[in-house]
Amino acid sequence: MQYKDTAEAAVAGVRIIAESCIRSQTVKRLIYTASILAASPRREDGVGFKPCLDESCWTPLDVSPTYSTEFSMGYIISKTLAERAVLSYNDIDNGKLEVVTLPCGLVGGETLLSYLSGSVGVVLSQLTRDLPSFNALKLMQEVNGSVPLVHIEDVCQAHIFCLEQPSMRGRFCCAVSSLNIIEIASYFQENYPEHKIAKEFFEGPEEGSKCDFSKLMKMGFEYKYGVKNILDDSVASGRRLSWSSHS
Repeated sequence: MQYKDTAEAAVAGVRIIAESCIRSQTVKRLIYTASILAASPRREDGVGFKPCLDESCWTPLDVSPTYSTEFSMGYIISKTLAERAVLSYNDIDNGKLEVVTLPCGLVGGETLLSYLSGSVGVVLSQLTRDLPSFNALKLMQEVNGSVPLVHIEDVCQAHIFCLEQPSMRGRFCCAVSSLNIIEIASYFQENYPEHKIAKEFFEGPEEGSKCDFSKLMKMGFEYKYGVKNILDDSVASGRRLSWSSHS
């Protein structure tokens, strides 16, 4: 194998892309779709959180969360190291290439796909009683102190917005708001009472951190979809694609 693990491959991949952009002499800006899982406000020793999740936060990579798996840790490490690597090009060659990264929250909403995406499956995991997906939801709350949410339409529009700016570089969290597991379950239970959420799907890590997702909005971006839209559209998408709860 050319690379020892997925993290090494991910870093090499973004470097190849960035260097190709520079060599082209025509590409001004590179937009990198990142993950909010790379922006944990957890302290470096793994104990407790900083007061707020924002663009200054980076996930400590020598801490193994309770709900992590070998796959999910490989993903978190890859996304964190790759984002750091691609942002470093803002400081190379007098910043000739503008690099913007968008660490996106958990993506919900409708889909053009013919199947339920993994992220929407995680959003719906308390309704569908899908334990592996629910563990991914708990992992996000454990890593980020809450579950940052964003609608797929806003993710697409945020990328276009970043492309259209006269000049832009740096890291911009892409999430409209953040809920905890109990709040998500309570919303589903209140609005979709036909699906009984089992007690164990209300439970998750309780310690948390506030979130500040204002940096992208201060550039002029406006989110069109709130938390209610994200959760309702995810349910509509799931129902259309024939998911069923085990109630």
